[in-house]
Amino acid sequence: MSASLIESESRKLLQRLRETLAAAGGGQDRLDSITHHINDSIKTDVCSIYLFRDANTLELCATEGLRPESVHQTRLRLGEGLVGRVAVTGQPINTANAPAEPGFRFMPETGEEVFPSFLGVPIRRVGEKLGVLVVQSRDPRLFSDDEIYGLEVVAMVLAEMAELGAFLGGGSDSLPSRHRFPVMFRGIGAQDGTAEGQVWLHEPRVVVTNPVGDDPDRERARLHEAMAMLRATLDELLTDELLVGGEPADVMKTYRMFANSRSWLKRMEEDIDLGLSAEAAVEKEQSHARARLERAADPYLRDRLHDLDDLSNRLLRILTGQGRDTGAEMPANPILVARTIGPAELLEYGRKLRGVVLEEGSVGSHAAIVARSLAIPLVVHAGRITTEALNGDPILVDGEDGIVHLRPEESVAAAVRDKVAMHAEAQKQYDGLQSLPAAATCGTRIELHMNAGLMADLPSLNGSGAEGVGLFRTELQFLTRTRVPRRGDLALLYRRVLDNAQGKPVVFRTLDIGSDKVLPYMKAQDEPNPAMGWRAIRVGLDKRGVLRMQLQALLRATAGRPLHVMFPFIADPGEFALARQVLSDQVERERQFGHALPSEIRVGAMLETPSLAFAPPAFFRNCDFVSIGGNDLKQFFFAADRENEMVRRRYDTLSVSFLLLLRQIVERCRDAGVPVSFCGEDAGRPVEAVTLAALGLRRLSMRPASIGPVKHLIRRIDLSALTQVVHAGLDDGVDSLRPVVTDWLARNG
Repeated sequence: MSASLIESESRKLLQRLRETLAAAGGGQDRLDSITHHINDSIKTDVCSIYLFRDANTLELCATEGLRPESVHQTRLRLGEGLVGRVAVTGQPINTANAPAEPGFRFMPETGEEVFPSFLGVPIRRVGEKLGVLVVQSRDPRLFSDDEIYGLEVVAMVLAEMAELGAFLGGGSDSLPSRHRFPVMFRGIGAQDGTAEGQVWLHEPRVVVTNPVGDDPDRERARLHEAMAMLRATLDELLTDELLVGGEPADVMKTYRMFANSRSWLKRMEEDIDLGLSAEAAVEKEQSHARARLERAADPYLRDRLHDLDDLSNRLLRILTGQGRDTGAEMPANPILVARTIGPAELLEYGRKLRGVVLEEGSVGSHAAIVARSLAIPLVVHAGRITTEALNGDPILVDGEDGIVHLRPEESVAAAVRDKVAMHAEAQKQYDGLQSLPAAATCGTRIELHMNAGLMADLPSLNGSGAEGVGLFRTELQFLTRTRVPRRGDLALLYRRVLDNAQGKPVVFRTLDIGSDKVLPYMKAQDEPNPAMGWRAIRVGLDKRGVLRMQLQALLRATAGRPLHVMFPFIADPGEFALARQVLSDQVERERQFGHALPSEIRVGAMLETPSLAFAPPAFFRNCDFVSIGGNDLKQFFFAADRENEMVRRRYDTLSVSFLLLLRQIVERCRDAGVPVSFCGEDAGRPVEAVTLAALGLRRLSMRPASIGPVKHLIRRIDLSALTQVVHAGLDDGVDSLRPVVTDWLARNG
């Protein structure tokens, strides 16, 4: 069949499919009509449509040519048979001898053994696998490239029809309806807490309501006009003074190169010639590009998938007029659902959100840091939730277990509500503890400090009962901007932090970037293991201009008050010595300029690598204080990436081997006469907190919400007695002190 004839037949077929979509009737009637039209148009003996019943099961939902009784009875597991292979690979299978193909599965109930010619193409929509479209013939033959391409165009329209709900109702009710049934997503809990609310999509899906085009010339013109607008937008962004010369400018240049790709435009024009609308053509090429790039071995090429998605979505919004502001009103109890989100965008939503669910991200990402500051539950790696969720859908988020229930059944919702109520009841017993010290019954007092990173955190300083800020993360002010903040702006911010602390100590940690915290205006490093790469103080010492500027801002912010500065991720004593010298140089510079200096400067190091635990005694004597960064120290000690869900919970903080390391650090700090604190998630867990206190750690820093539970337990125990139990346990040769500590706590009420 010639290409021009295929083009003509394709347009006729798509017109029939559009008429089928508009006609009255149930979903099964439409499916049966479609298989008939495809058979008639392509001149094949069989046309079958397989749709996903669930994530791993394909079901024969309509056929013309196979036995009718096999409809809704024949099912295949993902990867099973030729149909299952098409679904897994996302690639067509074209063969003149189907039974001889590897993986062929004989299904006697369908009668397909008399049809050796087989062509299967995936039905998909922007990375979402919906099913497989199959045509077969009695005469052994290979289908031509033009025929394959034409059938892929038809499959694209079927995907859009499925998205519009064209196949629901009628006799196909045995197939689950999209966007209607409960779905559970198992991700990674990045911020504890439980929330119930309604979905608020950060970027609502663009819905293509007109997959078939009437007039190819008009659709081409619409596409060209939209492409011109897209290019103009990118050109305008490139002239933005905030982007000139920076990494974002390189990204936008890459975008513009894609937008000017003649091959991309040519493929979309060919889709339009076969009968697709302009927006359906954009989605078809987006889906095909995703399928190719997802299989790419080169990580650089896989990363370009996001660029192509963003460009395609920009183009679709122009064509459909469905911008980010759709006019929908945010619900009263919104839970944000997004593929990914930047810290600045998340901060714009602020405390209106009840929770956040992301398809991507990590427990240490920018979004996780902001979510912790806002004290809202966060689940990351909730795969494919943006394709399933609709604005307004009821949703439950369990940040502790990393589970999300979309459109939950009432029994599930009731169980989660009970959990929320129990937590709220437990919180009441902490309300009267704010003004009381964290003093054990034996008289030993533990200082409880809070972690912070935003001005919005500071009201919690009094409300939580914290005695100060043990860690103020300064990177958030860098992460939420499109260019390096000015020194004056930072000085003003740090001054407001100290003002709001009302005399309570604030420990400022210098810029901790790198790893998964990449500044928008800083070139990302392609590192195989960024958590152990160019980050934190390593960046500061290599890019001293930024470190000097930040230290100058801190010095000016104090206005004669004390200043506590802490350098992150010190792995070698020499790094601390260099960083301290940079600070000394800035102090001398400020003195020469006649600026007011802090009344006192205390300089500390974060001990986050096992190497520093074995540093010479002189290192500890040179520190004004040491803060154990428990999250990083634990992951490096156990060689267990805390971003990897398979191993991050595998090792216990109360493992004797880890506690022996902590005891050694405490003893070395005590010998050097330097104060030591523990900062991290484990400091905010009551059982872990009292164990750390029993090791001799007298200062713990945690998120504000954890201070009440930790203080409540400390005030009920004899810490001197627990100290004896802990040290005896460390010397007894057991693997973990958790049973020892919990049994002791239980025996003592």
